[in-house]
Amino acid sequence: MRSPASVSRSRTSRKRFAVTAVACALVAGVTAGCGSSGGSSSSSSSGTIHILVYGDTGNTVEKQIVDTFNKTSKVKAVLDTIPGANYQTKLQTIINTAQAPDVFFNWGGGSIAPFVKSGLLMPLDSFIAADPQLKSDFLPSVFNTAVIDGKSYGVPMRGTQPVLLFDNKKVLADAGITPPATWDQLLADVQTLKAKGKTPIALGGGDQWPTLMWFEYLYDRVAGPGLFEKALGGDTSAWASADSQKALGMLKQLVDAGAFGTNYDSVKFTDGGSPALLAKGKAAFELMGSWEYATQKSANPDFTKNDLGYSNFPTIAGGAGNAADVVGNTNNFYSVLKNTKHPDAVAQFLKLMYSDEFVKAQLGIGNLPTTTNTPQFLSTAADPAYDTYQYNLVKQAPSFQLSWDQAYPPSATTAMHQAVQQFVDGKLDAAGFIKAMQGLPTS
Repeated sequence: MRSPASVSRSRTSRKRFAVTAVACALVAGVTAGCGSSGGSSSSSSSGTIHILVYGDTGNTVEKQIVDTFNKTSKVKAVLDTIPGANYQTKLQTIINTAQAPDVFFNWGGGSIAPFVKSGLLMPLDSFIAADPQLKSDFLPSVFNTAVIDGKSYGVPMRGTQPVLLFDNKKVLADAGITPPATWDQLLADVQTLKAKGKTPIALGGGDQWPTLMWFEYLYDRVAGPGLFEKALGGDTSAWASADSQKALGMLKQLVDAGAFGTNYDSVKFTDGGSPALLAKGKAAFELMGSWEYATQKSANPDFTKNDLGYSNFPTIAGGAGNAADVVGNTNNFYSVLKNTKHPDAVAQFLKLMYSDEFVKAQLGIGNLPTTTNTPQFLSTAADPAYDTYQYNLVKQAPSFQLSWDQAYPPSATTAMHQAVQQFVDGKLDAAGFIKAMQGLPTS
C-alpha cells in the first residue's frame, strides 16, 4: 500500500516520486542542468551532486538541508524534483543515463531491488564504516528496509508511516466499546456497531491498497513476518501454507460479518471518502497509514482534536506474530548511484539526515524521523502525544514489515491489488488468491 503525498505516496500516486528538471531531460535528451549526472561530465566539471526527490510540500525541508550543505561544501548540491505520480517511471527512464542523479529518493525494499540487481547502486557500507552514525543513529527496524543481500543501500530521510487502527472515539463511546485489543474483541465490536446502525470499519476499497493493509496485518499476526519474507524471497509455497490459509479464512470471516458494509468498492481514501465516513460518525474504525492524522486534521480539524483515536492492530490468539509488530511504510530513503563523481561529498550530505536541524525541520512539517535523537524534539511536534505514540511503536517493534506492494517490485503491484480486491469481493476463493500471489514476480 502506498501513501498519500505526505510521504509521497499519495495513494493517487502510489509508487510515488518526483523530478522537475527531469521533464526537460526527457524531452530534450542530454541537457546541462536538467536532471543529474551521476556520471555525467557536466557534474564532474561543475563540482555538483544532484539530489532527486519526489516533488511535494516536503521539499521545503529538502531545500533547507541542501542550503545547509552548500554553505560549507566545495561540491554543491542541486535539488531536482519530479512532481506527480510518475516518479518511479521517470526515475527508471533516466537512472542508467547521463541524466541520472547522484542521490535519489525511494522507499527501500522492492523500489530499489531492480537497481541493485542491475549493479547501478553504491553499497553504503564503506560510508558507514567511516561514519557509524549513518547506521547507528537510526532505528534498526527502519534502517534494515534498505539492506539488500546483506549490504546497505539507503539512509533514511523524511519520516516513518506505520499503519494504525484509527477510531472515532465518540462512536465507540456511544456503542459502549473500546479499541479492540484482540481479534475476537474486534469481531464482537462489529456486531455491536452493526446493531447501532454504524458501518463498523471504513474501507476505501476503490483504491485497492487500503484493503491490502488488512492482509498484511493478518498474515503477520497469524504467521509472523517469516511467511512473507519467505514468499518475497522466491519460495512461493509460503502462500499455500496452513498459516496463509488461516489468515485468509479470518479475513473472509470479517468480510462476511459485514465489517466493511456493502459499498466499500465505491469508496476511496484518495478522494476523502473513507476518512469522511470516520469523521462524520458513520463508521467506527479505519485501518490506515499514519498520514490519516494529517488527512483528518486538514479536512476535519475539530474531529481530529476531540474525537480521533488510534491504536495498534489487535492480537490473534495462538498466532505466531508478535503483538508489537507493525506494517506500513518504514521510511523514505536516499540511495546513491555507483558512478557518482563525488562520493565524499555525497557521504557528507547523508550525514545531515541524522542532524538536529533535519529532525526539527521534519517534525515541523508533520513528518516523524526515525533517528535516535528524535525523542529530544518530540515536544515541538504539532501533536506531541501522537508523534510520541508512533515513535515508540516503531522503536519497540520486533518487526516493521514494509507494505507488500512496496516490498515487491513495481511490476507486481497491479496483479497484487487485483487479487486482494477480488478475494474480498468473493470473486476469488483462497485457492485463487494463493495462485495469484504465487504468480507475482519477485525481481
